Amino acid sequence: MSKKIPHRLYLTEEQMPKAWYNLRADMKEQPDPMLNPATGKPATEEDLYPVFCKALAHQEMDSETRYVEIPEPIQDFYKMYRPSPLIRAYNLEKALDTPARIYYKFEGNNTSGSHKLNSAVAQAYYAKEQGLTSLTTETGAGQWGTALAEACSFFHLPLTVYMVKGSYHQKPFRKAIIQTFGGEVIASPSDTTEAGRKILAEHPDTTGSLGCAISEAVEKAVTTPGCRYVLGSVLNQVLLHQSIIGLESKIAMEMLDEYPDIIIGCAGGGSNLGGLIAPFMQDKLLGRANPEIIAVEPASCPSLTRGRYAYDYCDTGKITPMAKMYTLGCGFIPSPNHAGGLRYHGMSPILSKLYHDGYMRAVSVEQTRVFEAAVLFAQQETILPAPESAHAIRAAIDTALACKESGESKTILFGLTGTGYFDMTAYSSFHDGTMTDYIPSDEDLAIGFAGLPKIPGIQE
Repeated sequence: MSKKIPHRLYLTEEQMPKAWYNLRADMKEQPDPMLNPATGKPATEEDLYPVFCKALAHQEMDSETRYVEIPEPIQDFYKMYRPSPLIRAYNLEKALDTPARIYYKFEGNNTSGSHKLNSAVAQAYYAKEQGLTSLTTETGAGQWGTALAEACSFFHLPLTVYMVKGSYHQKPFRKAIIQTFGGEVIASPSDTTEAGRKILAEHPDTTGSLGCAISEAVEKAVTTPGCRYVLGSVLNQVLLHQSIIGLESKIAMEMLDEYPDIIIGCAGGGSNLGGLIAPFMQDKLLGRANPEIIAVEPASCPSLTRGRYAYDYCDTGKITPMAKMYTLGCGFIPSPNHAGGLRYHGMSPILSKLYHDGYMRAVSVEQTRVFEAAVLFAQQETILPAPESAHAIRAAIDTALACKESGESKTILFGLTGTGYFDMTAYSSFHDGTMTDYIPSDEDLAIGFAGLPKIPGIQE
């Protein structure tokens, strides 16, 4: 049978999905509502208008529309780099001597090198349609900032990117490519915002976090006329846009007469994982299939495996609405390791709810083991993976080796969401033996938990 399955399968443009899938429409229980930080009451769509453009605010709150039509200009943009290939990892299977069949959905066929462009183009499009004149955002490893810079350049929208300071210095070429597409890049926390100045006053030597960068970007948006903020992960709207990854994957696997027994994705804020699993989770929710779904996060920032399921701010400066999610506390500052875009203190409310209700499980892995997997994968499959994606590779390899031990021939699908060409400092530190594994202690985590908001009647 394996000889009949090609190494790479591309859908045609005609086979590409014409609508995004809204996972919330099939959830038996909805995530708890976001809360307005000023009132402590459920946020309304209108409450989001000062931060997000109106169409995106509507998508954020819509839990009923199962399929959302992809506007034609976005479909046309997608066709420049989509559909992305579904690839059978034959060489990796052989190297592992496993009976498992390993597939990966490769989202690196665009200049950003990641899946982030799927949502970036949507958010830039809706902002342009509303007549907005500029956007702000944050970025961790740089993939989101790069993707949004591409999209904003296409739609002629000025962009300011607040990049986590640790990554800003680790990955100078990410800054260069964002600038190539016209984006302004600022190391966060910075002295350009009130939120940044406050964080620097309290932690002058901080390497920053996504929560810090979000605070600065939101402040810039709400204090600048005609400007709005856009986020590359966590939010419901982002998981909606990223569902195209899973929708394409499912169509391709059906063409191969395959269905994954196990689906694996790296987990930071949740955009890649949520997008990859969306149609398969629909099958699980509706009782049509029961795939095992695994979220893989860094041991240095273990929001699912060691976090608390509670209401928390989505940013360090406590400007944004509060979301019920697995969190380490918005004040948690992760180590400046090479997990990059997976160093967010919380997790998508949708994925947090599904995890809490037992529809998926989570594992955390140390970064040296992640890079061991990345190097093996690169040697066998010729693609240099980003550190974020390599977390999923680590779990896929471990799962395939477990199949070898048990003799089970399971089908594994994982998301390869980024390329590692801007992460050579990380690869160098792995090869020269200077890479270390940091795992926060219970005492470290207790500091973040102590700062969780007290909400009368909801979270005392």
